[in-house]
Formats: sequence, structure tokens, C-alpha cells
Amino acid sequence: MSTIDTSSQNSLNSILDKLGVKSADDEAPANNDQLGQEEFLTLMTTQLQNQDPFAPMENTDMIAQMAQFSTVTGITDMNQTLNGLAETLAEFRIATASNMLGNSVMIPGNYARPDNNGEIHGMLDLPSASGVTSLAFTDQAGALLHKKDLGPQASGLVGFSWEDIPEDILNSGDPVRIEAHVDFGNGMETLTPSIFADVLSASTGDATTGVMLDVRDYGEVRAADVARFR
Repeated sequence: MSTIDTSSQNSLNSILDKLGVKSADDEAPANNDQLGQEEFLTLMTTQLQNQDPFAPMENTDMIAQMAQFSTVTGITDMNQTLNGLAETLAEFRIATASNMLGNSVMIPGNYARPDNNGEIHGMLDLPSASGVTSLAFTDQAGALLHKKDLGPQASGLVGFSWEDIPEDILNSGDPVRIEAHVDFGNGMETLTPSIFADVLSASTGDATTGVMLDVRDYGEVRAADVARFR
């Protein structure tokens, strides 16, 4: 029976260490599916003992097998690293969800409620210059409550607000509908504004959706889709 002397064993162990193959003295594998240095040596020794003596394995073939084993070991280590990263991201989602509670987020929508100061704030994102820009604030039945003329506006973000809201509207507890009307040169058309809405609750979601927010009057909204928050 063939044997491997101590110097050869130590030399081979050194090579295997550089290739990332763990030795038997290292930490024990978590399960029997993992192949360590001892198992690899046994496998390779058995292969050498049973090779065709008239066509022995070339040194390059042996090195290639070692390199393949090293690649598999590296992929396993990479998977462990990625799993750790996924856990870290999950913790980050929890922190993000917690920070969103009690805040208001700006999202595209037509319904707004007065904030703690009794005001409504929002924004228009104009894709091009508008010759006419106006806002209409209505109740749930469609009755006009307030109108605001912003005049001609250049392309880009245009902020708006309604600050002197009557007490009866503030006390009603109902959302106000906001419609934006603009003229980009082809006649009047409607444009969906972006408004601040309260975050009622938040969940961590998953790796695909990310943090999900339960926004008042709008339901679930992805935190990634939020333009601003306050």
C-alpha cells in the first residue's frame, strides 16, 4: 500500500492551505456535505493508487483538481458572506421602518390633509415649461373649496401650499382633493401633484419590495418610491 511521508504531507498541506482547502485541525464542518482537507487527501490518494500505471495523472491535472476544489471552497465562503450581508440588510430595513413612523412622506397623489399647523403642502413636477399653472382644492363631493393660480412656471419642481384653511375644513377630518391644471402649449391638461401624507405604520418587507409604508389615504407604498419625508 502506498504511503505519504511526513515532509511530503506537510508540503501538500501547505499547498492546500494556499488553495483554501481546510485541514482536519481546523474548525469542524457544520455538516457532512462539506469536504475538508483530510477527505480531499483521502480522495486524492485513492485516485493515485487506482490510476493506470501506463497513463499516470499529469501534474497539471492534479493542480487543476486542486484549483477546482479551491473554487468550490471559495464559492461556499462567498455564500456565507452574502448570507451575513442579507442579515445586515434585514436589520437596516427594520431601522428604516422604525424611523419612518410618525413622519409624513411625499408621494404622487390627489388627496391631502392639513398638517399639525393647519396647512397643506405639495409639489408639482413639470416636465416642461407651463404657460398656465393652477390648482383646485375640492371636497369629497367635488365642490370647490379653494383655487390657487401659480402663473407661468419653468420646467422642474414647483412647490405650493394652502395656509389659510377655514376652520370648518380643518375640523371635518376629511381629505381634500387637489387637481393641478397646466398648459404646456397644447391646451389645458391635468397633472398629478405630489403631497405629504402621514405614515401610519411600516413593515420591513422583503429583499424584493424593501421597506413598505402604510400611508394614510393611500395604503401600502414602497419606501423606495418616496420622494421626500419630514
